[in-house]
Amino acid sequence: MSAAAATPAVPKGRSAFVRARRALEHLDHVTSFAVIGAMAVMTLLVVTQVVFRYAFSAAIDWSEEVARLAFVWAIFLAIPHGIRRGVHVGIDALVVMFSDVWQERLFRLSAILAAVLMGVIFWFAWQVTVYTWPEMMPTLNLTAAVYYVAVLLAAVHSVFHLLLLAWGGRETWSHEASL
Repeated sequence: MSAAAATPAVPKGRSAFVRARRALEHLDHVTSFAVIGAMAVMTLLVVTQVVFRYAFSAAIDWSEEVARLAFVWAIFLAIPHGIRRGVHVGIDALVVMFSDVWQERLFRLSAILAAVLMGVIFWFAWQVTVYTWPEMMPTLNLTAAVYYVAVLLAAVHSVFHLLLLAWGGRETWSHEASL
């Protein structure tokens, strides 16, 4: 059997869905490297700061602020990845009592409602970002609003994932299980 024969054909009317899923896969790839980079920066700075304090009795003034910033960015950029993999906490005690058809409908409805909630989070994060833009961080020549930019990006990225899940259902990312 050839590789082409082993690959399932794209159902009619779903090519836009497949393109959207691929675009989101590319965005996920980029943000996963950003999360890894932020965690590496945070770890390196914390270890370096400890070495400097205990070995040299000196401190890097800006290291704690940059480490905190890297931590915040890593956490918020990872949220959409958790949505994609379905690893965020959920309570399904009531949902499992329904038929598969109703479970799928409830899944799609909850994805839509979560996307709306992420839209609200985006709106408020935007307001806070604009409000805090004039504030500067104490040790960096950088606006304090940069913390909230991570929330903005996470909210938009999460909305994309949630809308794709509402469109494709629970099986949206099932092709990854065989990879």
